[in-house]
Amino acid sequence: MKLERKPLTALLPTPVVLLSVAGEQDTPNMITLAWVGTVCSTPPMLSVSIRPTRYSHRLVDAAREFVVNIPRADQVALVDYAGVCSGIEHDKFKELGFTALPAAQVSAPLIAECPINIECVVRHQLALGAHDMYVAEIVGAHYDEELLDERGRLLTDKINAMAYLDGEYWSLGECVGKYGAASLALAGE
Repeated sequence: MKLERKPLTALLPTPVVLLSVAGEQDTPNMITLAWVGTVCSTPPMLSVSIRPTRYSHRLVDAAREFVVNIPRADQVALVDYAGVCSGIEHDKFKELGFTALPAAQVSAPLIAECPINIECVVRHQLALGAHDMYVAEIVGAHYDEELLDERGRLLTDKINAMAYLDGEYWSLGECVGKYGAASLALAGE
């Protein structure tokens, strides 16, 4: 039996990221986001949604670029703190012990302690209600060496990423299938 509930953010899981952006007075800022997703493959684009009341919203509006940093599950306390406190009152890089590295394509910094960093330039902005969505083109990507095999392919099991589910952070588990493999098996090939 199915129970109907009022409309809510029921698409689960959502990735947990740290968005870094150039700040005021040369102090970069970061914010924890879970309303994030891939939206196009050519050109590669993603979306992030930020409440207009957040300090990072103002910074992204001004800079029109940012870096999406994928943290590890063992950084959950730092990630949570970055989303709870405001960059107006806190230098989050300093307080959390994160290192701001120069990006190759944008003015926002990479977070050195995150295994994947995705440089983005805003192409569209849409006011949705509680959040504004930024659709951004991916203009650069950086990976920690140990995440790539000798052919440069991503070793997904090495990332140790996390997801957000109904107010909780969850680590991601094991691979349960490969794209296309299950459909081939069902088709008897």
